[in-house]
Amino acid sequence: MDTNILLTLANLAMFIAALIILRVMAVKFVKFSIRAAVGLGLGLALGIALQHIYGVHSPIIAMTIDWVRLVGTGYVHFLQMMVTPLIIVSILGAVLKMDHSETLGKKGGSIVFLLITTTMIAAAIGIVITWLFHISIPDIQTDSTIARSTYLSHLASDMKPKSLPQQLMGFFPANPFADMAGLRTSSILGVVIFFVMFAVSAMQIAKKKPEDFETVKRGCIAIQTVVMRMVTIILRWTPYGIMSLMLVMMATSPWQEIYKLVTFVLASYAAMLLMFIVHLLLVMFSGLNPITYIRKAWPVLIFAFASRSSAGAIPLNTKTQSKQMGVDEASASLSASLGASMGQNGCAGIYPAMLAMMLFTSEGISVTWMLIVKLLFVIAISSFGVAGVGGGATFAAIIVLSIMGLPVEIAGLLISIEPLIDMGRTALNVSGSMTAGLLTSRFQKNLDTKTYNNMNIPDEDQEAE
Repeated sequence: MDTNILLTLANLAMFIAALIILRVMAVKFVKFSIRAAVGLGLGLALGIALQHIYGVHSPIIAMTIDWVRLVGTGYVHFLQMMVTPLIIVSILGAVLKMDHSETLGKKGGSIVFLLITTTMIAAAIGIVITWLFHISIPDIQTDSTIARSTYLSHLASDMKPKSLPQQLMGFFPANPFADMAGLRTSSILGVVIFFVMFAVSAMQIAKKKPEDFETVKRGCIAIQTVVMRMVTIILRWTPYGIMSLMLVMMATSPWQEIYKLVTFVLASYAAMLLMFIVHLLLVMFSGLNPITYIRKAWPVLIFAFASRSSAGAIPLNTKTQSKQMGVDEASASLSASLGASMGQNGCAGIYPAMLAMMLFTSEGISVTWMLIVKLLFVIAISSFGVAGVGGGATFAAIIVLSIMGLPVEIAGLLISIEPLIDMGRTALNVSGSMTAGLLTSRFQKNLDTKTYNNMNIPDEDQEAE
């Protein structure tokens, strides 16, 4: 048998052994958060070992990764499969259970306000960090960076900057079935708007046609129960998915090229850490324990970090907010859904701000307070409708840099570190959406503080079937 095949089988045997370790931990009812952390650690260790032994461009690595991706990418696909059904049943269930439909507008407005405000704060932090670290444009010219820069330049020329009314118009669901199929970058918002209108319409017939309303309500709640069970089943695979995703990331990342941009990586994570501290301060100022927030949000943030998909994190995000943190269903589902499409603190806030500041310096542009205010305003407006999948930060950067009259090619020079910093950005995005849902529920007195403070809530897979 070919040597490469034998070595690939040996690698897969180690991967399967790691999967078995996680399975044994599940059988012994080890807490979900601990299993997620162990999965992260195993993925890191195996990925580093494989790259160290074979090298990032080894055919053995390629063959191994093809099989390993079946677990990680397959898991993400299953979660993405549940995003639209979960949004639909969560929105319908939450609205139909409300006593007053007008409360929904307040919740949505509060969540959008918090998402956009925190994105502006994140952008401000990105500006300060870039200035403190004295980050300049990297002098890296490789075939991949040149190709990427050329592609982004052509993409920017095809993208016409949109005014705020034009961006808002893009949210309207002209074809709800197309939005349910995810054919637009703002499809999630389209789905939310359509089914909010459906639920509100159902509530308005409650007095005139109570039998029809009860039929709709019972049907929606029954479907919600089934969909939530499906979500629970898929979420049980989270530790395995995290391990696979991290293994792929660590085994295929060109660390020698990343080392050349280590200053930008460190500065990016410093900015993200500071913004996460801002989230914790907001939680603390609302009268809640930030340590409890960390302990309950940890598995969601690990998954977001490993998967680099804000949209894929919606099921775990929604369930953690409602079941573990005591957030009301409407706030949980709205914040998770809206947070995957707008006001992303990492992708739409910190990243474009850092790139803009680097270009201001290189272009010899005098950085004034008026220029910073303009940049923050542009970032806030551009943060609407950012796609909640990997690559959303690139589109956000193109929009911001184009509006500011700056060259977009700089993003192409960062291609080697894009996956690495995108992991942190996605985790910060999801933390921002969770914070918005938690604070909205708290301010509107819908938060179940007993659930939030209870650290002994069992995991779904430890409950009786």
